[in-house]
Formats: sequence, structure tokens, C-alpha cells
Amino acid sequence: MTAATRQVFRLPDLGEGLTEAEIVEWKVAAGDTVEVDQVVVEVETAKAAVEVPVPYAGTVLRLHAEAGAVLAVGEPLIEVGPAGTAAAPDVRPVPDAHPDASRYREEERAGSGNVLIGYGTGHGPGRRGRRRAGGPKAPAAGPAPVAPAPVASAPEPRRAGAPRVISPLVRRIAREHGLDLAAVAPTGPRGVILRRDVEQAVAAAGTPAGTPAETPAETPAPAARPMPERIPLRGVRRAVADKLTRSRSEIPDATTWVDADATALVEAKDALRRTRPELGVGLLALLARVCVAALREFPELNSSVDADRQEIVRYRHVNLGFAAQTDRGLVVPVVRDAHLMTTAQIAAELARLTGLARSGGLPPEALTGGTFTLNNYGVFGVDGSTPIINHPEAALLGVGRIIDRPWVVDGAVVPRKMTQLSLTFDHRVCDGGAAGGFLRFVADCVENPAVLLTNL
Repeated sequence: MTAATRQVFRLPDLGEGLTEAEIVEWKVAAGDTVEVDQVVVEVETAKAAVEVPVPYAGTVLRLHAEAGAVLAVGEPLIEVGPAGTAAAPDVRPVPDAHPDASRYREEERAGSGNVLIGYGTGHGPGRRGRRRAGGPKAPAAGPAPVAPAPVASAPEPRRAGAPRVISPLVRRIAREHGLDLAAVAPTGPRGVILRRDVEQAVAAAGTPAGTPAETPAETPAPAARPMPERIPLRGVRRAVADKLTRSRSEIPDATTWVDADATALVEAKDALRRTRPELGVGLLALLARVCVAALREFPELNSSVDADRQEIVRYRHVNLGFAAQTDRGLVVPVVRDAHLMTTAQIAAELARLTGLARSGGLPPEALTGGTFTLNNYGVFGVDGSTPIINHPEAALLGVGRIIDRPWVVDGAVVPRKMTQLSLTFDHRVCDGGAAGGFLRFVADCVENPAVLLTNL
């Protein structure tokens, strides 16, 4: 097949300034037939998981990256040929058509047995020892390809064929520790051996070989120190790390807090659940409504700082972000134009965005454009915090858990449902007076929420 009959689809620009993405799961394999706009791969960006469709129709000839690989925008992703074309395991990109081909040759030279998703390991003896035409040749006296060792002679059952590894780093770590990759249990998609699999196997094999009876009493063997786990900062986790680091390095933040009697707020929530269950209004929606009302009174907190132009940008709309914990980490979906919504509408949007966040279906644009953030960390059972501002915003309200505590009411100590409210703010946009006024307004609404419920 000539280069002209092949179509290479490269990782597209996924928007929002994203420059790379990690392959999560391929939806197709080499040899499959695809249609235009068919989803072929799921990738994870710094914002969210995204399903990527292919713009070509035909037969998949090659997948250019394994699950777990990180590709930059513009790098080859998948290669498609005319419909009905048989995908050969030695299909290679043409150097002129693929400027990144050297990257793939480098990975192949990293060690034998590299297997790309879709090619598998069961294509027969002809696949073993396969090299690119014109590439380095095996020594003439080199041994013939070695067949897998018989099961009977192995100390434990092994998988048929070569281990599914793509990363040169994974192979190097295994080689440096004398680890047999065939004995490593894979946890990656479609049986791919990941770095964490090798590190766990090395740690498991790092215990002292001797027993107490074999070690002289006067020279006790040192205790084995397990290898630390190294977790790559990728996807959402890296985006969170970058944003928090930037926030702390650029924003001169300060935090103020106050204890508030949330008894009336809890009673209002319970009453709404009993009398208007169809509204779905919970504590988070009520707190969100409080934030919107407070930002109307103290617009200084609904702003950001343009450092390049030395200007404070004060917004006339409220895009309310809220912290949501998911399997992929902490994300901050944004309720757009919350200032135009009723409490019930805010509740519905919070529920919708939370569901998308936990399923990994949030589009990148749903995680940007916030002007203020609400963080209900009380769901983790903690009372207080000094939260970090969600850059480039200027403030964040944190809410601790609501628990029964003794409180003085009309001169008597009585049990009340108390919470701690904390406000972290950018000291460039306002002084302590405005920040304290905002927080006091929020506390007053928490203690007397009736004014917020006149328009559900």
C-alpha cells in the first residue's frame, strides 16, 4: 500500500489551550472498519475525559500510541486505509508523511517485544524479531527467535507471547532490577504492563532472601526498605497541581473565618424537602444562592486581576464554581450565570454538573470561566480549612461540616447546628473590611435564610 492511500489522523486541538492528552482507552483495533465521525479513542486532558471521533472512513491500519501514552496536539494518533484493506502487523508510517516517525523508531529500539494495541501478541512466529527495512540488523550469528518456555519448566504460569509493553522507561526499570516482564501482572487496558505494575513487582521482590535462622545474631540483616510509589502528574491531577501552584505563587491571599449557627438553614432545607421535594434543593444549592446574594452586595470579590495590564477586572455576571470530588480528582464545574437563576434552577444545574463530573463526561468548557468558587469541604468531615483560590478568581468560600455544638442563644447555652465559614481572598482586589463584610453577610444569611427563599 502506498503512502498516498493512507490517511493519518493526528491528535486534534481539543480547545481551552490544551496542548496534550493521555490515551485512556482505544475503542477500535487494527483491522477494524471505521466510519466518518466514529469515536475511536477516549483521551484524558488536563480538563476532562474526551471521546475523539475519526474524520476518515476505512480500515484501521495502525494505532500510534498505547493506552497510558501522552501525545502532544498534532502527533499521529491513528492511521486509516481504504475499506477492506487488510491491516498488516508491519504497517509503518512513511518518513516524509510522518515527521515524528523517529520517535517511534526510538521506542522500538528500546527493547524487543514492543506491542501496539491492536497488533496483539499472537500473530505467529513471523512477527518475532520483525524490524523496519533498512534499520539495524541482528548479528549474523545471533540466535533464532526463542519460543516461550514450556509451562512445565516455569516456576509459575506465564502468558503466551511477549509481554505487552510500549514504554522504554518501563523496560529499563525492569532490566535494571533484573525483573522478568513475563511474570508481571498487567493492570493497563487490554493487558498493557504499566510503570506502576513494574514498580510494584520490584517492591514485592525486594524483601531479604535469608530467614532469621540463616542470619547470624550478631549481624542482623537490615530491614528492607520498600520502594516509594511514584505517580505521574498527568491529566486532571497535573492541571490541579499547576493551577494551585500558580495561585499560591501569584496571588497574595488572606483567609478570614467565622462560626455560624446553621440551625435555621438546616430546618429550611428539611422543610423544602418535605413540602417541595420536586425542587431537589439541598444545602449546597442554598449556600450557592447565599454566595450569589453576597456577591451582589460585595462585587469586589467577584473579580480577577489582570497582572499584565495592572487592572482589576470586576465581573457583572456570576459564574459560580463548586468543588466536586471525583475518581479523577478534584474538579470545579461552573454554574454559568448563577445570578439569573432561582434556587431551584441552581439546584438542578448543580445536580447535572455533579453527575457529569463523576461519570467523566464534563466537557472542558464546563470547567472554565468561573468568577467565584464555593467549596463545601464539610462533606469530608472537617470543620475548617484555608482553601487555595481557584486562579484566576479572587475569592473562595469554604464551608465546614455542620454539627451539634453548645451555643449561647438569648443568654442560655443550648445545642445548635454550627458550621465554620472561611473566606480566602486576593488582597489586591479588596482590604479586610470588604472581605469581612462579605463573610458576615454570608453568615447572617446562613443564620436567617428566609430572605433567600422568597423566590424559588
